Amino acid sequence: MSTLDPFDFSRAMHRLCDDITARMTEFRYIRMDQVAVTIAQTRNQVSYGLQAKLTPMRFENGSLTTSCHGCDWTVQKLFQDDREMLYILTFYLPRFLNQTFHEKIVTVFHELYHISPLFDGDIRHMHGRYYAHTHSQKQYDQLMELFVDRYLQRQPSKALYQFLRHRFRTLHSKHGGVVGLQVPIPKLIPASALESA
Repeated sequence: MSTLDPFDFSRAMHRLCDDITARMTEFRYIRMDQVAVTIAQTRNQVSYGLQAKLTPMRFENGSLTTSCHGCDWTVQKLFQDDREMLYILTFYLPRFLNQTFHEKIVTVFHELYHISPLFDGDIRHMHGRYYAHTHSQKQYDQLMELFVDRYLQRQPSKALYQFLRHRFRTLHSKHGGVVGLQVPIPKLIPASALESA
């Protein structure tokens, strides 16, 4: 039986994101104490597919409700230590960890940049039809690579991002396991259900 402590991916990623938001002016508006960093398990070992995603806990402009098909809807709330989470940042393991170091850290910046500059629970809205990534995914990715370069040039502690240099199997072997926070996908519920509660 292993006596090693499993590697806590959520804690390590939260520390990294906290450092990014402290060092990078473009991300300083993000309050990581209201961002839940979670993991989800992928069903197979293939490298392609969803690596990570950001789930906003509010609707457009930070609204608590949205209207669809004549009904007002809200989303289930998520709390950690009595603090309401405005975003859920999810990484898909082992797939995410089996990318290159560069791909992994660019993905981290990619997802953080989706958070609205107002930090109101909504996502960042770009101009034009493709409001999540602008009209060019390539330009969006190039911007994230620029952010990564600038972050690493500021010489953050290597201990913060060293785990991203390992594949899933290596981390699992070194620590006897990889764990992280897992939460159910928040559901849309009728706003009237809250009013009558």
